[in-house]
Amino acid sequence: MKYFTTTYRVIYGDVDSMKVAYYANYLRWFEIGRTELIRNLGLPYAAVEEQGFLLPVAEAHLKYVKSARYDEVILINTGVHYVKKVSMRFDYRILNQGNDLLVEGYTVHGCVDREGKIVRLPEALYQALDKWD
Repeated sequence: MKYFTTTYRVIYGDVDSMKVAYYANYLRWFEIGRTELIRNLGLPYAAVEEQGFLLPVAEAHLKYVKSARYDEVILINTGVHYVKKVSMRFDYRILNQGNDLLVEGYTVHGCVDREGKIVRLPEALYQALDKWD
């Protein structure tokens, strides 16, 4: 799978008293990776929303392998597993700078309009994601 890589430094607000990343922050980091991948494709998420399309998470899966720690730079690898007419799946691998796997997982997103009705992905986004995977 082809991945887009974003870096992030773990801040104090991301960790518990043991300076280990709080488990739910990995979902935030997935979002950072996904947002930056879409931006890299020339389609900032804000522009997709301005067109009236929203991409809610329908499913999320994480497998924790090793903890991220305070002040560590992590690598967020994001790939497109599939893109369909009304949904898509992004796969993620979060690594430390030593290339140790910390977490892997995926999110599945639907496409809805502002009223929450399922609609087709905007053609430009569909084409960009389809070419990525």
